[in-house]
Amino acid sequence: MSKLSDERASRLETLLRSLSRRHKYVVFLILDLVLVVMSLAVTLWAMPLPAGFPPPGVALIVAAPILSVTAAGLAVGLGLPSLSLAEYDSSATIRSALLSVCLAVAAYVLTSATGLALPFVVYAGFAVTLFLAMFLSRVVALQAVLSVYRRGGQVTRVLIYGAGATGTQLVRAFRSHKGIHPIAFVDDKPSMQGLTIAGLTVYGPTRIAEIARRKRIHRVLLAVPSLSPPKQARIAARLQAMGLEVQALPSFSQLIGTEALIDRLETLKPKMLLGRDEVKTPLMESTASYAGKSVLVSGAGGSIGSELCRQIIECAPKRLVLYEMSEIALFTVHRELRLLAEAMQVELVPVLSSVCDARQVRQALSDQGVEVILHAAAYKHVAMVQRNPLAGLANNVLGTQIIAAAAVEAGIERFILISTDKAVRPRGVMGASKRLAELIVQDLASRVPEGGPVLSMVRFGNVLGSSGSVVPIFHEQIRRGGPVTVTHPHVTRYFMTIEEAARLVLRAGAMADGGEVFLLDMGDPVRIVDLARQAIEASGYSVQSDSNPGGDIRIDYIGLADGEKLHEELFFDGSERPTAHRKIFRVREAGVSEFEVADMLRKLRRAVEEGDAEAALSLVRRRVTGFGADRTAQNAALPADPASLPGL
Repeated sequence: MSKLSDERASRLETLLRSLSRRHKYVVFLILDLVLVVMSLAVTLWAMPLPAGFPPPGVALIVAAPILSVTAAGLAVGLGLPSLSLAEYDSSATIRSALLSVCLAVAAYVLTSATGLALPFVVYAGFAVTLFLAMFLSRVVALQAVLSVYRRGGQVTRVLIYGAGATGTQLVRAFRSHKGIHPIAFVDDKPSMQGLTIAGLTVYGPTRIAEIARRKRIHRVLLAVPSLSPPKQARIAARLQAMGLEVQALPSFSQLIGTEALIDRLETLKPKMLLGRDEVKTPLMESTASYAGKSVLVSGAGGSIGSELCRQIIECAPKRLVLYEMSEIALFTVHRELRLLAEAMQVELVPVLSSVCDARQVRQALSDQGVEVILHAAAYKHVAMVQRNPLAGLANNVLGTQIIAAAAVEAGIERFILISTDKAVRPRGVMGASKRLAELIVQDLASRVPEGGPVLSMVRFGNVLGSSGSVVPIFHEQIRRGGPVTVTHPHVTRYFMTIEEAARLVLRAGAMADGGEVFLLDMGDPVRIVDLARQAIEASGYSVQSDSNPGGDIRIDYIGLADGEKLHEELFFDGSERPTAHRKIFRVREAGVSEFEVADMLRKLRRAVEEGDAEAALSLVRRRVTGFGADRTAQNAALPADPASLPGL
């Protein structure tokens, strides 16, 4: 039976959709004229008529044609037939009332002209009857049409989360929508639950799964614009986990334009979270080391590499070689720098290759006449390198040996290795690989004859805003509604912006004599939990905690991962010495012998070729102090509430 009803509804829907606008106009006009005649008949038979007045049937035959013609003119003039059922609102209601009153006046004029005046109550009764007939006919017709559409077509059954003003107005709007059928409300307030609002029952959030299953809900609409975006995001995530499609409504102030429809979670400017003034180092004193030279930047598509390229172009080199193994990264940086290079008359040469390809490295140095190399190519994400140790060691250690040895062989002027504070007493593979890279460069520098290439290293900490750094991660977590994850409440890191790091690297590279390590003064270390809180508050939200349960974003502690330390260090033994720049220090660290380096490289190559990760890691443990220390003690007693920490 239900199947037959659905088929009938489908045929009716097809018929309704086939009607043109003109056809609907004629139907509504005829309907109104029929209602005029019916209302006149009801009035004549229901109302007491004075003595001497013609019988109701005779009066109807005489008056109906005249009133019908008048009604047709008035209806067309008022635009009633052109209004769709869904548009029959307060304005259309007033037009119907006006039509009814005008026809009552026309009836009075007609009867008065014939000397058959009727009591006022008859004219008023006719006007009221006609108005009610027009109003009710459209209400009934609208519900009938919607019923046909909802039974015969694709209708979205929605559950509205929020039974306040927004949700109520939403239901009223959907009453006349043929494709959306509001089923019920859900609201967090216990005082609202169990009530019937706008004809819909209000349920508690705990019953959403049951309601969705029993009432075949397709979508949930969040009609709670007063809630902050993170809280809405948490509700949406909970609903999506139930397999429901979720949509959120903007506030009415956004809809009418008093509040911009923009994402309030704009990308955080790293310098906002630096906690100190950014280092403004003019490059004027360093430009001579790069001006008119052919400069190669390995890893040119990375965060540091691309910024080095931007600033090197300002030094007016003859040629800038972009050496990058990622095609998309090389394409992006080349496209970005092309116009700037043209303006500065710098030849831009993109080279798609890996530093592990010795033949390609030597060819690039020879073909492009490279005089200065800034070696920024490295796998730097701690967790990824920890999970893929052979790839990390091959790229960071063997790749550095290949390009540094090729630089010495080609007789270039300067080679600067971009290193990291994670190379100092490293816990993980990434830091250990960079420490081994430092030892390789130190060894080569110690064997370069006087007047030969200058090889040096620049060591610094984390860069705010670089790919994989905490700021973009925090930003994405805040956008999703939290929680923001921090490894440990006491973990600290040194931070710089990309711009100041690149500027100081270029300045340090220009100071190099060979074999030394340059250390960048990055200020005081920053607690990551403080950075997380700043990121949340800079986005316009508050931290949720035991002391502030109504906050927007929660901070969760997830424990230090393999390869991570509580605190990073820039120095081994405090033997650093100042340079001409107050933010750059120089240190000469003890290296290892040429024999030890050669033995380490031979065994590492064999482990990589054989895919023996354990052999490679065993080698690293013997050569790098501090590598592989247990992190269990550092993760002990993680507090549940970030607000319980000093300073929060």
